[in-house]
Amino acid sequence: MAGETVITVVGNLTADPELRYTQNGLPVANFTIASTPRTLKDGEWKDGEALFLRASVWREFAEHVAGSLMKGMRVIATGRLRQRAYQDREGVQRTAIELEVDEIGPSLRYVTAQVTRAASTGGPQRPTASAPVEEQWATSEPPAGEWGSFGDDTPF
Repeated sequence: MAGETVITVVGNLTADPELRYTQNGLPVANFTIASTPRTLKDGEWKDGEALFLRASVWREFAEHVAGSLMKGMRVIATGRLRQRAYQDREGVQRTAIELEVDEIGPSLRYVTAQVTRAASTGGPQRPTASAPVEEQWATSEPPAGEWGSFGDDTPF
């Protein structure tokens, strides 16, 4: 949306994502990403001051994050900064800035990962095979009726 602050953060999860459910049964996962800048000075790496950014994801996405990511993992997250005001237990007015995550995944800079497609629980139909991603996309055409007919043209 226009006027929103969109950022990308690369860092490590400080704890496993915490999955909770609202009173209406809507899943939400909260977690913190620690991002520490590093600079090379005199042939030696120096760590700067770490940024600890609270983040949240909602709905089925929250369940995917809670089931896939864990403490210490290096992640790349992009989303929108949100500012909210609240009163603490002592009645003092506080402000918090959080990242409402649009996309997140493990950084492959120092590790490898095995990706599997999650089964859909509603919404647009998606493939539900549990085969590794490279096997799912190995065929030249999608399974009939799964994604529609695109012919030889790229659909995007």
